[in-house]
Amino acid sequence: MTIILALLGSAIIGLATGLSFRVWAMVLVSPAIAVLAAIVLQVSDFGFFAGVSVVIGCLVVSQIAYLLAAFCRHNISVQDEAYCDPGEHRHQGIRDKHK
Repeated sequence: MTIILALLGSAIIGLATGLSFRVWAMVLVSPAIAVLAAIVLQVSDFGFFAGVSVVIGCLVVSQIAYLLAAFCRHNISVQDEAYCDPGEHRHQGIRDKHK
């Protein structure tokens, strides 16, 4: 049960980070997840090798959840890009500069 809760907590933290922050936030979140998972597993009397594998699993689950959330947040259809007006970040005057 402890392993499931640790993995679920890591997934929730990864999703929240992916929906709110950029990839650089994972530099701070990943060590925090590893430390918290290690503390929880130590309190639950897990052995060293079992604890290390669960901590690595928590980090992997967190990274995957972050990638899924970041992908969903920035999901733009190619067809929508092709048929709409260019965004404000695009350079409209490029054609004039190269004539």
